[in-house]
Amino acid sequence: MIKSSTTIALVPQITYGPWIYWHDLEKGMEKASDLGFDAIELFTPASDTIAIDNLKQLLQKFNLELSAVGTGAGKVIHGLTLTDQNPDIRKKAISFISDMISFGAIFGAPAIIGSMQGNVLAGNDREKTLFWLAEALEILGEKAAEAGTFLIYEPLNRYETNLMNTLQAGVEFLEKLKTKHVKLLADLFHMNIEEADMAESIRSAGSYIGHIHFADSNRKAIGLGHTEMDSVAQAIKSINYSGFISAEAFPEPSSDEAALQTIQSFKKYFR
Repeated sequence: MIKSSTTIALVPQITYGPWIYWHDLEKGMEKASDLGFDAIELFTPASDTIAIDNLKQLLQKFNLELSAVGTGAGKVIHGLTLTDQNPDIRKKAISFISDMISFGAIFGAPAIIGSMQGNVLAGNDREKTLFWLAEALEILGEKAAEAGTFLIYEPLNRYETNLMNTLQAGVEFLEKLKTKHVKLLADLFHMNIEEADMAESIRSAGSYIGHIHFADSNRKAIGLGHTEMDSVAQAIKSINYSGFISAEAFPEPSSDEAALQTIQSFKKYFR
């Protein structure tokens, strides 16, 4: 069964971005539970931001699951990416993500590699940069498997990375890896920019998709932009997707309104 998820950002250095709830973990979880969400996706500064026992108690209290954990704070706070020219920085990036994998795996949740993938920087060799990315995903994919979960790699739009921008590019890259424990994140906002046909891209990627970000063309909650969701929802169901659909969307007009719009849209298309 496809499950709903909303996002909670707990990174003090960030005051705005595509997350529904902010700063107050328990209050965000309470509101998500009251609206009927199945899970939360967390964006935290580090793997030890939240005490494990505390999170376990809160998830049980509000009858929620942990759908995924973001790793973007590694770049935002520490400037770490998996494709930095400096091998020491690449090593630190792998260590940061490895810790996030271990944290999420306690709750059966995968870690997401988005902004920490980095870019091919001006004057750099693309082939070498992609080698560094593959090298890191091989290590981290196996780390996730050992922890009992999988790793999520997210193709981003061209304004955020020049590595992989489409699901097809992501599939082709993953097919070359030895590890079989890395899946793709289908982010509807990024796909709206990059994909010629969002529904067909989802069908083609099929079982490679391990997580979905639910955001409209303007990165607001689904229903507040111009994304044509009927065909997209049909495509998601056609590949027998059974993971989480998580609202990585702006908290507009407010967090509460964005959350309500999201859960109403989720029920419309997936219930």
